Amino acid sequence: MKDIILLTGMSGAGKSTAMSFMEDTGYYCIDNMPAELISTFINLTASSERYNKIAIVADVRSAGVYSAFRDAVADLLEQHYDYNVKTIFLDIKNHVALKRYKLTRRKHPFADKFNGSIEQALEHEREVLAPVRQNADYVIDTSDLDANQLRGRLTQILLGDEKAIMNINLISFGFKHGIPNDADFVLDVRCLPNPYWNDALKDKTGLDKDVYDYVFSFDESVTLLEKLKDMLDYLNPLYIKEGKSQLVIAIGCTGGNHRSVAFVEALNTYFSRKWPNVTVNHRDIKRR
Repeated sequence: MKDIILLTGMSGAGKSTAMSFMEDTGYYCIDNMPAELISTFINLTASSERYNKIAIVADVRSAGVYSAFRDAVADLLEQHYDYNVKTIFLDIKNHVALKRYKLTRRKHPFADKFNGSIEQALEHEREVLAPVRQNADYVIDTSDLDANQLRGRLTQILLGDEKAIMNINLISFGFKHGIPNDADFVLDVRCLPNPYWNDALKDKTGLDKDVYDYVFSFDESVTLLEKLKDMLDYLNPLYIKEGKSQLVIAIGCTGGNHRSVAFVEALNTYFSRKWPNVTVNHRDIKRR
């Protein structure tokens, strides 16, 4: 099933913030596409798996975009394409929008029509967009929402489960090759017994069962893993609440072949049961 979203609403209501969030969640976003091109674009992408999630972002400057969007989608549905279609309207109280315009010093699209009066421009825009708001699937009033709260509301609408927005990237590495530059969290497991000094394990890696079992045959390894799980279980929801959509957890040992690999594999097994988007990168496993 393909998802098509029309994201529209009042000027200053947060469409740019919402579009950035949607890009983070995998939507192919198009800002202010001319109404005449909507039907052509959607038809061109109908059979492409690359465009499973499309968001068309439009404001009052895109005349006729709402009707063009609905007509294009109706045409697709008649052709028996399997689409999930939603219209999301971002609303905002006039006095809040006026304050935001004064802070950003941006020009309202209808400002010239009313000799620079933002108040009159906002009232006119609200009248123009009234039919779109009335027919929207979701209306979000952003007047009292900060960026993270808006992301949370969109998460509920688009993903259903806030866990779907978080991408957990697990990296094993060797300290002698350098710490990953993109790491949010780094754990040093060089404090644990090293399989390298075991002749039978020296040339193997943490992907091998006997190395993995050796690492976790020590009580301190098991205890450290459990404490790490508890801490990350506590932190991940807090990161999501603050608007974070990616967490890079880097586990390091001396060479990046044994202990760090075993820990990343253990965390991957654990987190994959709870979070939908978990990836693993054993950065230095082929380096000796």
